[in-house]
Amino acid sequence: MSDKNREGKRTARERLAAEREKQKSAEKRRRTLIVGASVVCVLGLAAVIGVVAANSGGDDESKASGPVVAPSGAQGKDGLAIPVGKEDAKATLTVWEDFRCPACKAFEQTYRSTLNELTEAGKLKVEYHLVTLIDGGLGGSGSLSSANAAACAQDAGKFTAYHDVLFENQPMESDDAFSSDAKLFDLASKVDGLDTPEFRTCVEDGTHDSWVVKSNEAFKKGGFSGTPTVLFEGQNIYQDRSMTPEKLKQMVEEANKS
Repeated sequence: MSDKNREGKRTARERLAAEREKQKSAEKRRRTLIVGASVVCVLGLAAVIGVVAANSGGDDESKASGPVVAPSGAQGKDGLAIPVGKEDAKATLTVWEDFRCPACKAFEQTYRSTLNELTEAGKLKVEYHLVTLIDGGLGGSGSLSSANAAACAQDAGKFTAYHDVLFENQPMESDDAFSSDAKLFDLASKVDGLDTPEFRTCVEDGTHDSWVVKSNEAFKKGGFSGTPTVLFEGQNIYQDRSMTPEKLKQMVEEANKS
């Protein structure tokens, strides 16, 4: 083999090795960006909590001056939980959510079918607690208004369907679209039988505003780090990075064997 041919093959091998190294570096950067984005999301939620704490005593508290009217069927301490599923289910999942929170939407998109399967099978009861985290951090009243509307939907026996519609049509985090009664009515029209005069009056009057504010206060007193906060039998499981819908399903199945 001539020196020229050997040199050509060596150059080709070097180019190939360099290209592989380049691809490895790009993949490493991509993974770093993915992890970084997750961390930023968590840090952002923690920052919002700090703002909420700093802003306590603001608009929400002024709306707490009215009577606390819990929605129909509310359970738990101080009647702050909206239950979904059979009362005698052996496993309980507690979920703290904000309808303006994009991380809450991501949780719902990932886990909804599993939660529906388990609640419909009578193996799991989900207790929803509604909070106003984003209102406190970014301003506006969309978290409060949508939570009140969801409570009004609970009065009508339509909570689960309206809850899902709100997340499916969630605006950008900085967009306070849910503060509009017209928007909430438009979304209610997507739920069969919900857009009634009674529902509209409940939304317009803010019937459950004080109840939502009390729920948000309970969230802050609980010392939780962000939304969604998901507790299985009292244990915070959403902080577990290895948690998946399948793993949660296995945990529920185990609880039902006892």
